[in-house]
Amino acid sequence: MRAVKLGGYPVGPGERPFVIAEMSGNHNGSLDRALAIVDAIAASGAQAIKLQTYRPDTITIDADGPRFRISDGHDLWGGERLWQLYERAHTPWEWHGPIFERARSHGLVPFSSPFDPTAIDLLESLDAPIYKIASSELVDLPLIRLAAGTGKPLIISTGMGTVAEIAAAVCAAREAGCVDLVVLACTASYPAPAADSNLRRIPVLADLFDVVVGLSDHTPGLGAALASVALGARVIEKHVTLDRADGGVDSSFSLNPTELGALVVESERAWAALGGVRIGPTEAEREGLRFRRSLFVVRDVRAGEAVSPDNVRSIRPAGGLAPDTFATVEGRIFRTDVPRGTPLTWELI
Repeated sequence: MRAVKLGGYPVGPGERPFVIAEMSGNHNGSLDRALAIVDAIAASGAQAIKLQTYRPDTITIDADGPRFRISDGHDLWGGERLWQLYERAHTPWEWHGPIFERARSHGLVPFSSPFDPTAIDLLESLDAPIYKIASSELVDLPLIRLAAGTGKPLIISTGMGTVAEIAAAVCAAREAGCVDLVVLACTASYPAPAADSNLRRIPVLADLFDVVVGLSDHTPGLGAALASVALGARVIEKHVTLDRADGGVDSSFSLNPTELGALVVESERAWAALGGVRIGPTEAEREGLRFRRSLFVVRDVRAGEAVSPDNVRSIRPAGGLAPDTFATVEGRIFRTDVPRGTPLTWELI
């Protein structure tokens, strides 16, 4: 699999993780708060900020009834009508320009998930450098073809998807001209239990579709995201808020700015720790080799004395005979006087 370019960053094998901070509806209906989230994301060291581009009327209709309501038992949005939820959570289209501008002023890569063709039109007018297909839109192949047809890199989230559905989406993207494609493992529940993350699918997705892979993570905290790096994830997406105590549609499973900064640092550290397939001392361990245990003379001895536990012991540092040779040398005679602190060698006995 080859690396791809996301907003100018190389992403893929051999590259550090690309961290995407998802604002979603955590702006709580305030442009000032949205811009403050952008500032906080930039300060964290994350590379990108992602929005969601829809209006209630581009994603559903103003209707009621069981099909148009979140199930009562849902942890966050139980009983809420889809129209009401999307009205509350959407990012007004006139905010996209200021948000993109603020992000770019910080060196962030701003992009979005479009949910219909008019959203792609808006994002094209803002020169969005990447498109993200949300998990629920995995089966909307016309939307995928339209986004892929822009020639921009495409990130596809695969929550709820079967292998056949993911394959169809990947095929649609490639047939429409997508060259730089990323596929994200995802559990599309909000919040998602860690036990449902099934991170072992990450290398399977990479092998099945020959793509750069990552994780769109809705679990609380950092554990799942960091673990995914060890399994090959090179893109990590997490929702972000200024403060979970402020509320917001996604706040309960969002990171605060301090946690986002920790994710950036620790995901890169996890990536660096993977290293290579090597067993044996590293250059960084060279000093430690000096302080392995070995046999030393631990009190002054005279020529003719016998080696015993009283005058020879296994201690740090290295330099003497291996500790396991004590049974062989015990009882042998010292050839010369030997001062305390001398490494025991064959020449001395």
